[in-house]
This record gives sequence, C-alpha cells and structure tokens, in this order.
Amino acid sequence: MADFVVITGLSGAGRSTAADVLEDLGWFVIDNMPVSLMPKVAELALQPASETDRIAFVAGWNTVATELQEMIEGLRGVGSSVHTIFLDASTDILIRRYESTRRRHPASTGELLSAAIEQERRTLEPLRSVADVIIDTSELNVHELRDRILDLFGDDHRTPGMQVTLTSFGFKHGVPTDVDLVFDCRFLPNPHWVDELRPQTGMDVAVRDYVVESELAKAFLERLDGLLEVLLPAYQAEGKAYLTIAFGCTGGRHRSVAISEEMARRLKDHGPTPGVVHRDLVKAP
Repeated sequence: MADFVVITGLSGAGRSTAADVLEDLGWFVIDNMPVSLMPKVAELALQPASETDRIAFVAGWNTVATELQEMIEGLRGVGSSVHTIFLDASTDILIRRYESTRRRHPASTGELLSAAIEQERRTLEPLRSVADVIIDTSELNVHELRDRILDLFGDDHRTPGMQVTLTSFGFKHGVPTDVDLVFDCRFLPNPHWVDELRPQTGMDVAVRDYVVESELAKAFLERLDGLLEVLLPAYQAEGKAYLTIAFGCTGGRHRSVAISEEMARRLKDHGPTPGVVHRDLVKAP
C-alpha cells in the first residue's frame, strides 16, 4: 500500500523546502498538479506492480480546498495512508521574505503585498483547519525546517501509532502556534538565577538535575505522566497521526529544555521514541 503526503500552505512559508526534503528521503514529489489529476496518479501508485510507494503532492495557492479535501478523503477511503502538512508563517515574516527575494506574490492582482497574503490565508484556512501537522516557519530557517520534516518523515515515519514530538520554547520569543498542547514551566526553580548554571542549558546535567530533581518538578512530571496515559491513547483512537506537546519557560534555554528531555525519556519507556525540538535553545539569553 502506498503512502501519500500532501504539502500545502502559504506562499513563502516553505513548501518548496519541505518538498525538497521529502524528495531527498526518496519520495516521488509532484508540484502544482491539478487536483483532478491526483487520484489518477494515486491509482497508478496503488497498482500491485507499482514501484512507487511514497508520493508527495505539493498543492499551491490556487488549490480549491474542497476539491483537495475530497481527494484526500477518497484515498483514505480505500485504506491509503494520507498525511497533510500545512506550512504557515506570520504576515510580517512573509512580507520580509518576499521583499528580500524581490519575488511577486503569486496571488497578487496589483494590491498591497499584505493584502495578497491575507487573501491567500483566508482561501487556505479550510485546509489549515484539517491539516495533520501545522508548521509555523516564522522563526525557522531552512535548516531548522529541514530538521522538522526529517523528524516527521525520516526513517521511523512508518512506525505504527501516533507520532509524538516534544518542543521547548521561550515565552519571550512567542508561544508556538503549531502545537497541540502547551505547558507553562515558569513555576519551576529557575537556573538563570544561579550564577554557575546561567551560561548552561537544560541539556547540561547540572541544569537538568537542578530543575528535574526539584520537588515541584517531580510532582508535575508524575501528574503529567498520568495525564498523558489518558490523552495519548484517546488521541490515537480518534485517528490523530501527529501530536506536538510544547513546554515553555521564560527564555527557552533551561527549564523547558530540561522538562522536554525528561518527558522524552519517560515516554520512550512506554513506546516509540518521541521527537524533540528545542526552538529557542541557541537564541541569545
């Protein structure tokens, strides 16, 4: 049985980069194909003699949302694995990207660039609302986006069950918009106020012990273990393929990193190894 991925999202948010990564992973990538032709390609891939078992469709700004959704449901109806990725970014960031490349926005009809972006955002909102994975690339460079796609579709992407990703972040850099659950870790002891720990991060043993071995952290982790024991099977039973859990602290370098790493270790004991992303680890304190 073939696997299918549909990559969509805002122009300038990273569709081409995501497609390139999947192509490097061995996926057969088709860009800007009319939706009406996609089922015909899928039908060929589903033939017993087909040697192509991983196909990625890249759907651009002019895709009709209802047509694409019907195509996806049709593939799922015959038992195919279909996952959708939506690439998003803030309007300010998209404007900056277009201005730096001097490219014309494909949806522009002569109005201001911001108006074209917002029009595209409204048009694609139905696809965003049903996407399996939403990746906000506002704070990601091409290398970080590549790592995110590899995390989702690398060697272990066919592992049965729901794929879980844990991410740390700093509230002062903004709350991520592409996550399912957010936990605020700012109630935990802060290594920033300990001189010898301040230059280190949550990846270092001394910081990890300072945070995780505190009584507050122990109580929090114990209760979070119990909560996830209930939530993860429930999400999986609902057919959710990807779940992203975010942990935030002030700067995204100490507490949230240590807690993310500790939760990854605990979840690994109960099933497949979750992915871990530290969004703000290398940013200036």
